[in-house]
Amino acid sequence: MSTETQREPQVFAHDPEAKRRVVNRLKRAQGQLTAVLQAVEDDAPCRDVVQQLAAVSKALDRAGFLVISSALKECLTAPEDEAALRQEELEKLFLSLA
Repeated sequence: MSTETQREPQVFAHDPEAKRRVVNRLKRAQGQLTAVLQAVEDDAPCRDVVQQLAAVSKALDRAGFLVISSALKECLTAPEDEAALRQEELEKLFLSLA
C-alpha cells in the first residue's frame, strides 16, 4: 500500500473516555495559558508567571501522554490494522514529549 493511500490511525476511535480526558486537559491548559497572558500583561511577580507556565506545560505534557497511551492501547487491540502506528513511531512520539 502506498503512503499516499495509507490512512492515519484514529487514536480515539474506540475510546471516547480517553478523548474526553484529553480534551479536558487541553481546555485546562488553555485556561492556564490565558492566566499566564493576563499575569504578564498585569506585570505579575515572576514567581506567579513561572508557576502558571509550569502548570500549562504539565497539562500539555499529560495530554500528550494520554494521546500516546491511547495509541498504544489501539495498537494492542488491533495490531493487524495496517494504519496502526509502528513501535518506532510510538517511541519517537513518546520521546518527543520528554
